[in-house]
Amino acid sequence: MTDRVKGSILALGGAACWGISGCMGQYLFTTEGMSATWLTPIRLFLAGLILCAYYAIKDHRLLFAPWKNGRDRLDLLIYGIAGVSCCQFLYFLTIDLSTAGIATILQDVSPAMILVVACVLGHRVPRVFEIVSILMAMIGVFLLTTHGSLTDLAVSPAALAAGLLCSVCVVIYTMWPKHLQSKYPTPMLQGWAFLMGGVLFCLLFRPWEAGYVPGPMGYVGIATVVCVGNLLAFCCYMQGVKLIGPQKSSLYSFAEPATAAIISTVVLGSPFTLWDALGFACIFVMLVLLSRGGHPTEQTAKKPRHAKAHS
Repeated sequence: MTDRVKGSILALGGAACWGISGCMGQYLFTTEGMSATWLTPIRLFLAGLILCAYYAIKDHRLLFAPWKNGRDRLDLLIYGIAGVSCCQFLYFLTIDLSTAGIATILQDVSPAMILVVACVLGHRVPRVFEIVSILMAMIGVFLLTTHGSLTDLAVSPAALAAGLLCSVCVVIYTMWPKHLQSKYPTPMLQGWAFLMGGVLFCLLFRPWEAGYVPGPMGYVGIATVVCVGNLLAFCCYMQGVKLIGPQKSSLYSFAEPATAAIISTVVLGSPFTLWDALGFACIFVMLVLLSRGGHPTEQTAKKPRHAKAHS
């Protein structure tokens, strides 16, 4: 098997794992009675604990190295809290307020946002295909959230706001940590990000005061979102990025909303209309255009940097 085929399978599988995790989150919210404010701190803390424990055993000096440098420490805090952790929370909040399919596709608007930021930082005008991709993203969001109506929303304003803010967080964690990723392994940075977010959200939401106790399927769901949605998905997708590059991998990332939409519709009974299909198609066209033209972050840096932290 060639590296190209292997990388494609890994990127596709990693993205599909994120979609499965999102649907499991929807199941936990609708059937098991969990909430985003209860699940997110637990998920982040456990995933961060596992990754940090791995690096503590492998190389404890490397694990704590980012905290010994002032700039690295500040960048890690911004990357981990404003980027990764808030993205995780807002993603599951969007699922809680709508469906896994809607949450993942709203999050996938982030490449268009990254493109806009890259153009501003690069002091350049978007190319024709970039303008078309931005328009496709806007049309896709419009169709998904309004179902073609100019007066009514098909999703709640809160879900729309949470989904778009989640995309903003993706922009932050994709573009901010460029020098961190040149010095430290990305999985280690992810571990600190998850751990910081878990501690922060535990202090903010105090899940132990909610009085909620998961049933057997609740524990299975928590294990799934941690192991499949964080650890397995991330490892597979990043290995795919290493083998085939961020441009092609970003195209395969559409497996995430596609998987989420299929499972949430077929298994969980969420509605999926023609308008939703058209919206998905517009977002897919955007990803194809951007993947063929190069990942937006590559327009502002010589070395490609791409990582996903959520779902």
